[in-house]
Amino acid sequence: MSLPKPMMRGLLAKRLRFHLPVAFALSLLTAVAFKYGVTEPRKQAYADFYKQYDSVKEFNYMREAGVFESVRPSGE
Repeated sequence: MSLPKPMMRGLLAKRLRFHLPVAFALSLLTAVAFKYGVTEPRKQAYADFYKQYDSVKEFNYMREAGVFESVRPSGE
């Protein structure tokens, strides 16, 4: 009793017919999950931060702390 020969002709095309749509669907699902799981919350966090951000107040705070070498604190 011998084993039957494996079918080699058309094997790649047969496997791709199944794996290509599965790979495409998984990549699409991953992209959508990344968009709504990472980028949208990040954009919302930036929007929330800049709603209340006062750049002039932050600049004055850093100037008083001596962060900038070219700008003197207002007390001098």
